Amino acid sequence: MPAHVESKPTSGGTALSEPALSQLAIAGRTFNSRLFVGTGKYASMELMRDALDASGAEVITVAVRRERLFNEAGKSLLDFLDLSRFTILPNTAGCFSAPDAIRVARLGRELLSQTGNAGTDWVKLEVLGDKKTLLPDPAGTLEATLELVKDGFRVLAYTSDDPIAALRLKEAGAASVMPAGSPIGSGQGVLNPANIVLCLELLKQGDPTFPVIVDAGVGSASDVSIAMELGADGVLLNTAVAHAKDPVMMAHAMRHALVAGRQSYLAGRIPKRLYASASSPWEGVISHIPGHIPGE
Repeated sequence: MPAHVESKPTSGGTALSEPALSQLAIAGRTFNSRLFVGTGKYASMELMRDALDASGAEVITVAVRRERLFNEAGKSLLDFLDLSRFTILPNTAGCFSAPDAIRVARLGRELLSQTGNAGTDWVKLEVLGDKKTLLPDPAGTLEATLELVKDGFRVLAYTSDDPIAALRLKEAGAASVMPAGSPIGSGQGVLNPANIVLCLELLKQGDPTFPVIVDAGVGSASDVSIAMELGADGVLLNTAVAHAKDPVMMAHAMRHALVAGRQSYLAGRIPKRLYASASSPWEGVISHIPGHIPGE
């Protein structure tokens, strides 16, 4: 596994390390990586462990309802995770109603309370609308957020890219709002960049440090960079790594793409123009310039 990526000097001539670019404050804690990675769909626990390590992620999600922390061979997922290194983020994947999601969140808290992990009171909230699209149910998500916040949870709420729905979740007390780039596991990337930008604008209005994580739909490293260049505070992904031909190599790629996208966003891109803009001055050119009248 490579050492932390070092960037070249930026403004002021100071080189920024990967952690310096990536520090993220969320739910009262600070992380050196803005990449959140799931633990499902891997061919083996060992492969999952190696991919997580390659990703550099510090927060990893566990689907409490689906995996129940043990596989068919009786192996515990937690045996393959360094609980002193990772913050475990239980998620409510597979829940289609607020009461189910609340119940699963409480189960996850009870399971993790026995480990002393920092993610014990965290939950990545998913209340889905149907099995075909796996898009969030906005009413159920809001209902569950209100109840879980009241119950002391730090809620990271999965939502569609609807800016108003996202804002309502923040107002309900979510510690982070996580708009989807595209449907879960679809690999389509960020389908509606304009809506993600609107989500960011509304959620950060008067609160620029509020964490907004793009969640779902990532298929490649370029998708991660695009999300970060839009101004997202982080990206959560799973299938793109777990189902890659080489999950460990893809995890490395996602890690580097996130840093590159963050650097690009912080550096500030040039404006898009309809016509070309020459890099060199026209004065003193030897050849004839089409359409140019000497003396003008």
